[in-house]
Amino acid sequence: MIAFTAAEIADITNGRLAAEPGITPQSVVTDSREATAGSLYVAKPGETADGHDFVGGAFDRGAVLALVERDVADAAGAAYPAVVVEDAVLAMGALAAEAVRRIRARRAAAGAEFTVIGITGSAGKTTTKDLLAGIFAASAADGATVAPQGSYNGEVGVPLTVFKADADTRYLVIEMGATGIGHIAYLADMVRPEIGVVLGVGSAHAGEFGGIDNIAVAKGELVEALPADGTAVLNLDDPRVAAMAARTRARVLGFTARTAGAPADIVRADNVELNAAGHPEFDLFLPTGSGSHISAKLIGAHHVTNLLAAAAAAHAAGIPAAQIATSLSAQGAASRWRMERTERPDGVTVINDAYNANPESMRAALRTLAELGRGRRTWAVLGAMLELGPDSIREHMAVGTQVVRLNISRLVVVGREARSLYVSAVNEGSWGDECVFAETADEAYELLQAQLRPGDLVLFKSSNGIGLSRLGDRIALPPQAPENSPERPAEGPDAIATEGSAQL
Repeated sequence: MIAFTAAEIADITNGRLAAEPGITPQSVVTDSREATAGSLYVAKPGETADGHDFVGGAFDRGAVLALVERDVADAAGAAYPAVVVEDAVLAMGALAAEAVRRIRARRAAAGAEFTVIGITGSAGKTTTKDLLAGIFAASAADGATVAPQGSYNGEVGVPLTVFKADADTRYLVIEMGATGIGHIAYLADMVRPEIGVVLGVGSAHAGEFGGIDNIAVAKGELVEALPADGTAVLNLDDPRVAAMAARTRARVLGFTARTAGAPADIVRADNVELNAAGHPEFDLFLPTGSGSHISAKLIGAHHVTNLLAAAAAAHAAGIPAAQIATSLSAQGAASRWRMERTERPDGVTVINDAYNANPESMRAALRTLAELGRGRRTWAVLGAMLELGPDSIREHMAVGTQVVRLNISRLVVVGREARSLYVSAVNEGSWGDECVFAETADEAYELLQAQLRPGDLVLFKSSNGIGLSRLGDRIALPPQAPENSPERPAEGPDAIATEGSAQL
């Protein structure tokens, strides 16, 4: 972390200093339980509770300073050392922006390079971020790589990622999500990326944005923020993303898996296929003309887009072709609940892809299930796709129809939010025990425990807020194991473990 004194923090955030000016925090946390000796605790308002209620707990664990919106005192009436600001989250952003500025200045003064890469898109951000960070990690001699924890991609998660960086950081990879127009512009202004990656424009959260065209407007804010000597990495297979080339002054580097007539100065995949394990394989061609065979460890053909995006961004950052290919072929899923495959001892295969869902990713996951399940009994355990607005019923019905047309053996629909999916499957021609509706995850668990048999392949997919990732964890346990799942510690009201879960 770039060190700031309390006085500097007050100056940068336009705050009121209510602490010794020389106090210098060594880390930043927004969850009081994560505070350690030397932490700055940010008391942000939460959806269900106020972070100011946990200031004392943070200091008990070693915090030395708080960033607050009002003074907070201990039981004896003594105020905790703090910088008091109007908006704690915006203050975090200001502090992060200054941290990036200082890292750039210090590395430039030392003759060292520093590159910020921003990644956005309706699906695949976290996987692409993980892949790119993995490629950069192989260049350890150039300095450290800092990337987000999990899917930290919003106005809180991005600053927390920045605070992990310091003057030894060579690459700073930033995942950018949004729930409205202007959000990505705010994040891009904070970190000033040299490389911006746009993966796709989908219909997830269309209800919040007011339509898919507005999603495209929001995603394009990343390439609009790039400098003239930067690089916009664009998915040419998505017309809305390809059109963003007109919105940037930066150099455009496109990538595509549709190679017919593709120019030579792009990143492309030829001879794409899935192997028997469901892993994509293809020949990767960079603008240099060099070709390398990629045999990925990710599951599903939809990951070709993420692999190409990571390759293109790494190429834009100057990474050699051989290093890109070697890394992409070696990496599996680094973040949880993204096509996460578990082989139970009894022969049941569980694919847990329930971190998030939108119509595009749902279709991709179902196609992968059908392809992997040839000769096996397949189960699709599906929950709702949230925040689709007025198109929600239509999109859920389309998924139900697709399940039947893909000849998936069994469908379990969980939760009333997804009931239209169940109705659609029944109307399409799935009846009896082929298609079951479960009110709750517990009801679905009992059904699956009773009916899964050796050789079955079961997919879990829903939006994060539905919680099917936990059901998938429970089913992934051996049948004789206790029912309680290996979950993360329970999150408190001042935590941000789900930061980015509603960010597109």
